[in-house]
Amino acid sequence: MLRETLVAMRDLPRLKEISGILIRHGLGEFTQRLKLPRAVEKAGEWLNLSLPESGAGQPTPVRVRLAFEELGPTFIKLGQILSTRVDVFSPDWIAEFEKLQAHVPPVPPEALEALVTKALGAPPATLFAEFDPTPIGAASIAQVHRARLPDGSEVAVKLRRPGIVDKVEADLRILSYIAHLIETEFPETRRYQPVEIVKQFTRSLRRELDLAVEARNMERFGRDFADDPIIHVPRIYWQYTNPQVNVQSFVDGIPATRIDLLAGSGLDPRVLARHGADAVLRMILINGFFHADPHPGNVFFLEGERVGLVDFGMVGRLSHARRDEIIDLLAALAERDERAVLDVLIEWTGSHPVDEHKFAYDIGELMFTYDHVPLKNINITQLINDIMGLIREHSILLPPELTLLFKALITLEGLGRQLDPDFQLIEHITPFVRELMMERFHPASLLKRGKHTLSEAIGILAGLPRDLIRIGKDIRHGKFRVNLDLKRLDNFGRQLDKSANRLTMGIVTGCLIIGSAIVMTVNAGPKLFGLPFFGFLGFMVAFFNSIWIMWSIWRSSKEF
Repeated sequence: MLRETLVAMRDLPRLKEISGILIRHGLGEFTQRLKLPRAVEKAGEWLNLSLPESGAGQPTPVRVRLAFEELGPTFIKLGQILSTRVDVFSPDWIAEFEKLQAHVPPVPPEALEALVTKALGAPPATLFAEFDPTPIGAASIAQVHRARLPDGSEVAVKLRRPGIVDKVEADLRILSYIAHLIETEFPETRRYQPVEIVKQFTRSLRRELDLAVEARNMERFGRDFADDPIIHVPRIYWQYTNPQVNVQSFVDGIPATRIDLLAGSGLDPRVLARHGADAVLRMILINGFFHADPHPGNVFFLEGERVGLVDFGMVGRLSHARRDEIIDLLAALAERDERAVLDVLIEWTGSHPVDEHKFAYDIGELMFTYDHVPLKNINITQLINDIMGLIREHSILLPPELTLLFKALITLEGLGRQLDPDFQLIEHITPFVRELMMERFHPASLLKRGKHTLSEAIGILAGLPRDLIRIGKDIRHGKFRVNLDLKRLDNFGRQLDKSANRLTMGIVTGCLIIGSAIVMTVNAGPKLFGLPFFGFLGFMVAFFNSIWIMWSIWRSSKEF
């Protein structure tokens, strides 16, 4: 704990600001239970615990959302990531996290030229034939400007905000510190692995800060849909693109946030809904690389019922094995096969212990709910929420790529229903699953998998003698060891360390008392109040040590 506290001291002003905002939004009990003020109190009285709490009449999810918005870009992005964790948070929390919006002013025009010059090595007037200083979109990490290249191409220039990297890195250090505190002080949260969630969020946000990473994602999507005349992915201009700036072709269409404009455009909303659904399902089930945030702000409708996608900062990746599991789950749901559904969900639990009998019973109850419902009438959002409710009840933590997938499907069905009230995503999923299942059992696919399995088996058998010889040598030389990963003993170790410290202080105090008593019998040396100075000093140190030990024991009893 001392190491984490020293790390937090590096960002003391920001930690003070975070604690103050949490308290102001009625989350003071949370900060006190985490001992955020106590952890840095030796650095000075930086936190006024008498700050008035607001929002007492609002639900906790609302207060957390308001606090995150005030805390700025990192926490807004954290909330948006948490909105994908349908396996951890109930729908009321997810709904609030989805409302998170960045209320940030654009970069002032006078600072814009310096920002472009720093990013691209020349002012915008030199690089672009036209450059509109008024942003068409301003978010927490970057803002977008419309411009025209010297060759006449219309482009969107996405600029990273100045100073955002340093601020985000400080917040990430603090979030890591808070995650460790949460695991220590809130034992009930350990099953959700807050430290691991923060690590995953850190990797994701650092990729999003690098605008060149988004550009590479866009190129990958462009290749995947190069033969598709319906889906439009902007082109990247690499000569103008680096981690600080991303220049891409401008998407001139009707944003999905303005569906009301479709009526006079000649575009058919039902066709657009179908095209969008087919594109995302192709990303997920065939390509294994999908846009993880297809909300209306990232979707545009173009002439010819084409669909344009932007903002590829948040993407999901699915391995072949994971895609096979998803197909198996969808096929099992379509056939109401309880055993197959259980097998897939158990596979996703990983090493997490699950009561399989209780889990199987609950899955059976869930499947019974949909037993006589025609497939075309199944609401995929409701089905996913029901499955996620079951997963939360059994404290199962899904792999991050699956939570992104389920969130993308829920968002997709919501957008589809805005375009077409009769839209059912499950109707579009079924043909994909049927085709992929047939492809899986095609003779060519079976032969390919058979060759791969045989190659792996031969490799294992060929390496077995060598592995046995190595194990035998390790045993003979005393190098053979068994590693046991005993999780969740961190808190026990800290408590043991505290107890050892108190015991040591007690022994030192006892020695001081005995030594000082002996010194008191010696009538020599300097005096203080008529007593031998060193004997008096020893008794005073022993007295304060005793006070510290008693206070430490009392505080420990209050914590348990």
